[in-house]
Amino acid sequence: MNYLVLGLTRGSMYALIALGYTLVYGVLQLINFAHSEVFMSGAFGSYFVVSWVVGDGKNTASWAVPLVLLAGVIAGAVTGGLVAWVLERVAYRPLRKRNAPKLAFLISAIGASFFLSQIAGKLFSRLTNTFPSFFAADATVFTIFGARVTVLQLIIIGSAIVMMIFLDRLVSLTKLGRSIRATAEDAPTAALMGIDIDRTISRTFVIGGLLGGAAGFLFGLAFSFNNTMGFLPGVKAFAAAVLGGIGNIRGAMLGGLLLGVVENLIAPLPFIGLEWTDVVAFVVLVLILMFRPTGLLGERLGRAA
Repeated sequence: MNYLVLGLTRGSMYALIALGYTLVYGVLQLINFAHSEVFMSGAFGSYFVVSWVVGDGKNTASWAVPLVLLAGVIAGAVTGGLVAWVLERVAYRPLRKRNAPKLAFLISAIGASFFLSQIAGKLFSRLTNTFPSFFAADATVFTIFGARVTVLQLIIIGSAIVMMIFLDRLVSLTKLGRSIRATAEDAPTAALMGIDIDRTISRTFVIGGLLGGAAGFLFGLAFSFNNTMGFLPGVKAFAAAVLGGIGNIRGAMLGGLLLGVVENLIAPLPFIGLEWTDVVAFVVLVLILMFRPTGLLGERLGRAA
C-alpha cells in the first residue's frame, strides 16, 4: 500500500503536466514539447515567492503554512501560465498565421524547450535547489488502509484532484470550455460561429501552463528542482497523455495516475528495482497501445465532456 500511495503522488503530478499536452494537442493537433519547461518555470517562480515570504523557513508559524502553500501553488501556476502565453505568442502563433507545416511547429517547440531550459540555468542556477523547510512535511504520518501517508503526499494528491476536477468542469460546463471543444472539433466552423480562434488557443495554452506550473511547485516541494528538471517528468507526462488518449482530458488524468502507480508498484518486484522503473513504465505503455492504439479513452477532446 505504501508503494500505491507513492504511485498516486507521482501520478498526480504526471496527470497535471499531461493535461497541458493534451489540451494543446486537442485544439492544434501538435505536441508542445516546450511544456516540460513550462513545468520547470513553475518550480522556479514559486521558489522565489516562497523564499521571499518565509526566508529559510525556520521561523514559520504553523498557522501560516497553509497560506504559504497556497502562495506557492498560485505563484507556480501564474508563472507557468505566463510562460505558456508567451510561448504561444512567440513560438507558435507566427507559424500558424503563415500556415507553416507541422514540422516547423515541432522544430519551434524543441528550440523553445532548449532555450527556456538554458536561460533558466543561466539566470538562476544549474545546481539542484530545494524549497525552504517551512513545515515538517514528514513529521505527521497518517495510516490509511495500512499505508503510511505523509502530510505532503496528502497535499499533493488533494491539490491535484481539486485542479483536475476544476478543469474537467471548466471544459464541460463553461462558455470557454465550449469554445475549446468547438475549436478542437472544427476550427474553421467554430470561427464562422463567432468564436475567436486565436483567443481560444491562447487561453488553452494558459490553462495548460497554469496546471503545469502548479505541478512544478508540488514537484519541487516533494523532491528538488533545477533547470533540467522538466525533461524526464515531461516525457513521462507525454507518455501518460498518449496512454490515456492524447487529446482527451479525462484520459490524461487516468494515464498520469496509472503510469505513476505502475512505476512504483513494479519497483519492489524481484530482478527489477528502482533503476528499471522508467523502462518498465514505457513497456507498459507500448503493450497497452498495441491493443488500444488510440489510448484507454480515445483521442477527441470533445469526449472529455
